[in-house]
Amino acid sequence: MARTFTPSALIERGIQTKFRKTIWNPFITGVKHYNLVNEGDKIAVCMSGGKDSALLAKLMQELQKHGEKRFELAFIVMDPGYSEAVRRKILSNVELLGVPATLFNSKIYGIVKNMDGSPCYMCARMRRGHLYKYAMDMGCGKIALGHHFSDVIETTLMGMLYGAQIQTMMPKLHSRNFPGMELIRPLYRVREDDIISWRDYNNLEFINCACPLIENCQVESGEGGSKRAEVKRLIRSLKKTHANVENCIFKSVHMVNLETIIGYKRDGKKRCFLDDYDDKR
Repeated sequence: MARTFTPSALIERGIQTKFRKTIWNPFITGVKHYNLVNEGDKIAVCMSGGKDSALLAKLMQELQKHGEKRFELAFIVMDPGYSEAVRRKILSNVELLGVPATLFNSKIYGIVKNMDGSPCYMCARMRRGHLYKYAMDMGCGKIALGHHFSDVIETTLMGMLYGAQIQTMMPKLHSRNFPGMELIRPLYRVREDDIISWRDYNNLEFINCACPLIENCQVESGEGGSKRAEVKRLIRSLKKTHANVENCIFKSVHMVNLETIIGYKRDGKKRCFLDDYDDKR
């Protein structure tokens, strides 16, 4: 008699078979290279309702089962003011994936909608703060977010093109406002195109942008008028003539040559190559 697998078991099996090379191996490489998970950790995996954090949740479950280190996981979903339909969709996906997530409410959307200008920056900061606080209350020392390889290179280019600075999205960070807490990004080496392939292969449907304050938000496809969408289109264009351009951008922030940098910041202080130029004569 043929064995029957649950949807979540099939998804887990696919990660270890069909997507082992494109998703599982890059995930493990990132976790080990940046030392993201340690023995005895208790990690809050933050699920937003999108494809990235859904895959992150399954990968962390698989790491807990098959990894060398013993650690605890807590899966949390924050509702910042979703519509009832979006909320139902998120909870349905959580159940389908076999993730024992806890949902908690906040009133972030209701607060930021009255702010002047773009509410996105403050919304992101407030959401991060709520996640840290809830994770701390659960006894966690780390929160895991679903930012991936493509987010990293897009952020790097956005900093250069629109922020006039060279910076990137770090694989892990100590929280400044929540002492003892750390943020980790286990999907750091996993490409968005491969996450999309995983989603489509499993016939999964996730929310994209559920913010009620922004219409026609198509960040994933690179449509719309956001700066990130512009950078996505730019990278797609560059790949037509330079297939390895994404790897080059990614590696560039791992191989910064300070001897050829005009100025940089360290510990909040600006430094210039002229500071010790004559000393090197």
